[in-house]
Amino acid sequence: MGQTITEKIFSEHVGKDVYAGEIVRSPIDMVIGNDITTPISIRAFEEGGFDKLANPDGFAIVLDHFIPAKDIASANQAKISRDFAMKHDLKHFFDEKDMGIEHALLPEKGLVLPGDVIIGADSHTCTHGALGAFSTGMGSTDISFGMITGGNWFKVPESIKVVFSGKPSEHVTGKDLILEIIRILGVDGALYKALEFTGDTIEYLSMDDRFSLCNMAIEAGAKNGIVAYDDITKEFLDSRDSLRAEPKIHYSDEDASYCQVIEIDVEKLEPVIAYPFLPSNGHPVSQAVTDEIRVDQVFIGSCTNGRLSDFKVAAEILDGQKVARHVRLILTPGTQKILREATKLGYIDLLVDAGAVVSNPTCGACLGGYMGILGDEEVCISTTNRNFVGRMGSRSSKIYLANSAVAAASAISGYITDPRSL
Repeated sequence: MGQTITEKIFSEHVGKDVYAGEIVRSPIDMVIGNDITTPISIRAFEEGGFDKLANPDGFAIVLDHFIPAKDIASANQAKISRDFAMKHDLKHFFDEKDMGIEHALLPEKGLVLPGDVIIGADSHTCTHGALGAFSTGMGSTDISFGMITGGNWFKVPESIKVVFSGKPSEHVTGKDLILEIIRILGVDGALYKALEFTGDTIEYLSMDDRFSLCNMAIEAGAKNGIVAYDDITKEFLDSRDSLRAEPKIHYSDEDASYCQVIEIDVEKLEPVIAYPFLPSNGHPVSQAVTDEIRVDQVFIGSCTNGRLSDFKVAAEILDGQKVARHVRLILTPGTQKILREATKLGYIDLLVDAGAVVSNPTCGACLGGYMGILGDEEVCISTTNRNFVGRMGSRSSKIYLANSAVAAASAISGYITDPRSL
């Protein structure tokens, strides 16, 4: 009986063939925590009387939500993780000295790899499936169990096969593909399923596109999103300074079993806008233009779209232009390296000249923590992954999700704009 790539990853880890629906105890290659969730894991770890990590080199802490600290509470929260990292001499501890949003930073560092089983106390841990890994979010106490034992229990998920066909048109990106999938499935249509992204379109998607694609698998309720290893994956890995380990490459069998198959002709797809208040409320950008949606704030960044390609497209669109007078344009790079490269390539100067403000790497604006809070009745077009009520600030504010090209074009006009019209 054939296996999916997700089933093969678990089979390799547990030492026998396993299939969807089975409960397995699997070793974990990388456990990830951040400044919000790790203190809870640390407390459970220490209250349990444990003083040694099962796999210290397979545990990464990334302070990325409220760093630099926005207030005393966030400073104390970060201190718990810092003290733990120093006590255990953690190799993979990242704070202000080497900043980054966890789901951008760890692939950049070569710490997440094809064939890995990865867990993180953040729902968007599924991002790393773009590299051909099984990667999923868990609760903080589950993370503590992983810290203590080096493994955890999983129910092997069924897989939904998504077949993308055709070459994407201009300014149609991985973000649009996943917004279309979420529109089709709804926010729970893939509940505890693996979303396996396939088809000839994949060869046109950069790693940045693939990270965006897998990042939002959770917004359809999926346990994980995954893209098989190919030449683009290899090129990305070869460009890392070092890798944590050797990749373990798996592919789905032709006779693998899927609970559902979804086929999408990408050539017919235009940029997708998710209207408030769900990522599944997707509409073509042409409708948004017709609806004449005025925006107060434009945000480009987050673990979904804070990568170099996002800064590149924003700079190209804003080159020689000005942000509308009533609009605030905020950009947040995913990592310090992305910020440095964007500066070296001249993107930052172009963006600042246009009227943008560029922050340090942080998740702050995305979750409504700081660095971009929305006021009452304000409207934001954002490249983040969620547009729930009150997600970025006031409960009366509204968030429209879009790709970076749409966001940049909208900053110029002050209304949601199709970048292909510029």
